[in-house]
Amino acid sequence: MKIHILTLFPGAFDSFLSHSIVKRAIEKRVVEVSVHNLRDFTHDRHRTCDDRPFGGGPGMLLKPEPIYEAVEKLFPQTPRAARGKKRFIYLTPQGKRFDQKKALELSREKELVILCGHYEGVDERVIEEFVTDEVSIGDYVLTGGEPAAMVVTDAVVRLLKGALGNDASKEFESFSGNLLEYPQYTRPAVFRGRKVPPVLLSGNHRAIESWKKTQAARRTKKRRPDLLKKKEKSRAPRD
Repeated sequence: MKIHILTLFPGAFDSFLSHSIVKRAIEKRVVEVSVHNLRDFTHDRHRTCDDRPFGGGPGMLLKPEPIYEAVEKLFPQTPRAARGKKRFIYLTPQGKRFDQKKALELSREKELVILCGHYEGVDERVIEEFVTDEVSIGDYVLTGGEPAAMVVTDAVVRLLKGALGNDASKEFESFSGNLLEYPQYTRPAVFRGRKVPPVLLSGNHRAIESWKKTQAARRTKKRRPDLLKKKEKSRAPRD
């Protein structure tokens, strides 16, 4: 997979791309992540990427020119042809809530473009021309889209085959099957008087799996009952 990130602050990604699973995935050539500075696609001495909105209003908007030129350089075909062939994600509080289902959907793509929003947003012509997905990581406002881009990239990359040391571990993570992950323990078996549940030390794999499923359902019911409703809704027969 290739991921292109369009941003005003490329340095924000230096540490993110140099650590943990994302770094290993890049080194193993599971994914290629390219960060592009939108200011490199400007033509004035101030490298201006924003301007006031027509019709008045607070704040500034990202200008269309640098984004158009960035896309045209990345994909030499015309902008109209590029739309629909590339999954173009615009990170904005107005977007649809990002979740594990969306991460899985995006992980099946061969190439992604992620635009980090800033200020009051972006010129609507950019959205009309390129954007296929408007995505939000939560109902709050960030200074810029860079942290959100890292969240989306991390969630997608770890789902790619070969990104994790053990691909099977993805099947048992939180939100898989609309359930939170069961409680987990490691050595020592007894720590300051607190003991690991005996079933996990029993060696009885069938009993252990049953315990995990029960605990996952119990935890989900307590912490995120909305996920159980989703699960029930997905199982409901359709007319």
